[in-house]
Amino acid sequence: MIHLTPAALKAIGRFVKATETPVAGLRIFVSGGGCAGLQYGLRLEQDKADDDLALDVGAAAPLLVDPLSHSLLDGLSVDFVDSLTRTGFQFNNPNVAGACACGQSFTA
Repeated sequence: MIHLTPAALKAIGRFVKATETPVAGLRIFVSGGGCAGLQYGLRLEQDKADDDLALDVGAAAPLLVDPLSHSLLDGLSVDFVDSLTRTGFQFNNPNVAGACACGQSFTA
């Protein structure tokens, strides 16, 4: 299960409302990259893939998770931070074995 904080839910609602195209969901995924090897990704999707897991977490659109990312995201908590030094989504993942110094990528 993936948990979104109220701040993350509000940010997602703003992004969905601002798009001009229909939204099937917000894809959250893990891909290779970053200095530690894995990184998170988010994007609004117009279509849901047949093998996507669609999670209703109270957001303006369902979360779409592909089968490969699902096991790496189980228990993930997502927040949205808006401060003087950083604006964006922040991920707290119990599956992380290590992370880079900047916190943008991780190992599982």
